[in-house]
Amino acid sequence: MYDYNRLKNHINGVESCSYDLFGAHLQDGGVYFSVYAPNAGDVKLSSSHNNWQDVQMNRDNFGVWSVFIENIGEGTRYKYKIFSPDGQCTEKTDPFAFYNEVRPDWTSIVYDINNYFWRDEEWIKKRNKNFNNPLNIYEVHLGTWKIKDDKTGDEKFYKYQELIDELIPYVKDMGYTHIEFLPLTEYPFDGSWGYQVTGYYAPTSRYGEPRYLMDLIDNCHLNGIGAILDFVPVHYARDEHGLAYFDGTCLYESEDPQLRESAWGSVRFDYAKNHVHSFVRSAINFWINKYHFDGIRLDAIAYLVFPNGNPNTPEYECGVWFLKNSLFTLNAYHPDVMFISEDANCNMKNTFPAVYGGFGFDYMWNFGWSAETLRYLSTPFGMRAQNHNMMTYPMYYFNQGVFILTISHDDVSNGKSSVMSKSYGRTQEEKFANLRTYFLYQMTHPGKKMNFMGNELAEYMEWKDEQPLGWNLLSYPNHDSFHEFIKKLNQIYKDEPALYVQDYNISSFAWLDLQNAGNNILAYRRDDFNGNPLYVVLNFSPFEKDYWLGVGYNGFFRELVNSDYDIYGGSNKRNYNLKSNEGYLNIKLAPLSGVILKPCGEDETDKPPEERKEEEPEDNA
Repeated sequence: MYDYNRLKNHINGVESCSYDLFGAHLQDGGVYFSVYAPNAGDVKLSSSHNNWQDVQMNRDNFGVWSVFIENIGEGTRYKYKIFSPDGQCTEKTDPFAFYNEVRPDWTSIVYDINNYFWRDEEWIKKRNKNFNNPLNIYEVHLGTWKIKDDKTGDEKFYKYQELIDELIPYVKDMGYTHIEFLPLTEYPFDGSWGYQVTGYYAPTSRYGEPRYLMDLIDNCHLNGIGAILDFVPVHYARDEHGLAYFDGTCLYESEDPQLRESAWGSVRFDYAKNHVHSFVRSAINFWINKYHFDGIRLDAIAYLVFPNGNPNTPEYECGVWFLKNSLFTLNAYHPDVMFISEDANCNMKNTFPAVYGGFGFDYMWNFGWSAETLRYLSTPFGMRAQNHNMMTYPMYYFNQGVFILTISHDDVSNGKSSVMSKSYGRTQEEKFANLRTYFLYQMTHPGKKMNFMGNELAEYMEWKDEQPLGWNLLSYPNHDSFHEFIKKLNQIYKDEPALYVQDYNISSFAWLDLQNAGNNILAYRRDDFNGNPLYVVLNFSPFEKDYWLGVGYNGFFRELVNSDYDIYGGSNKRNYNLKSNEGYLNIKLAPLSGVILKPCGEDETDKPPEERKEEEPEDNA
């Protein structure tokens, strides 16, 4: 395992596969252990193979401590005893461990990370960054998507292998294209949702062994579903067995207390230290190489760009360099994998290539879109006219970046309430109608899509990390109908190229009615440049409208969907025999409704029941 040149690369910050150099690696006849602790006075290995008797490790000139132990193998538990320069001993998890004990225990476990037979070759050959493909992401927290009601403690969690039969069929049936997992890197506290990490190379053991996570992702791919990992590059847990004061000094964090403390009470990586670059970049690379993730979403990027996340302060040059250098390198290694930024007060350089002064992300979350439009969703009807720009303003800056329209876990937790609770309405029917129209807007607006689990249920309760989604809501007609509406929107999104091809080409979108604030109406066209345009009209007022849509030519149209269909919980005010005259199309809009219209032939237009011809019975004579 010893490689002089690559060890230098790790220390100098240019290594992308440091997991090959450090950790516990199975070799013929035993296991080779290696840990980087350059400032330690001494390091000993303590493991279950000899009843936890200390074994002296050997130090090289780089500060790497290593030892080979014969006649042990997978499943051996181990930890490092790190002695600080002044002789204080602290027991530590291996920073490069591939598997750890289930919390509150934390010792590392020797694991053969290469012992899985992947079956997703065809998926990997065909995958790409999805710029011209449908990208509709279902964001999931595995611990609360579902729980086992008859179990307690960790037994209540569905395990990775169980989710193959639970989560994958659901996501496939609903029509989502990808699952984004909240962080699965090992973490000690359930309530952190995975955002305070202790094991950057170990999937959390709450849900089972690493091989079972591989099997889950493999089965996603076999079912045509992509997998995205939420990854935390800014800060880590302060637990004593983790990275903090790892070798008795601030090896991974800053010596300056003001730069060491994160906004979340955790410890910040110090990107002024080159080996930190290698550690974090290698971790990102690890999840792509070893677990076949199709995308990595990097959390809290603003704190990598600015020391305290404030865009009004000077840039954090070391963090910016890490982003540019790492994304350039990782994109070269993985040109078919998506790299996604959490926006959070950064700047519009997120999705620019590094050669043009950008960071090199493929996509970034559009927090501005969700913040403005969710405010509009909760705005009383009488105040919507003066807030019309909340729904239109995002298009003014849309083409300055490559955006994903997200309604994420951040939008429905920590006192923000669920999307359903945000939806204004004087009655339940109005609240649901308002919500259906809003989601129709999201699915037809330019940009890729992401929704947090539970949004599709019209969940009333905001998300909390200790309780499952309210699946019982589907026994109520309003919620079940809404669920079917989301499923229909997802299918239309995948079926209609106008909604995803050339998504970021400014010509693929055109406002047809932008300033109709008094009527709370929006209308626009989506185009795939191949003769398949779609027309969208949204009525965010509580009044029925007799509306004339300017399409610019004469022809026939049909409704792909109308949010007021009775099967989705509406009053079934539908449009039949749609034909434009002198370039205008007359549409009946129900209160708080939206329609997607598609040009068609005369024989394809929707007919009212009384005009439909009954099929004549066959003559069997």
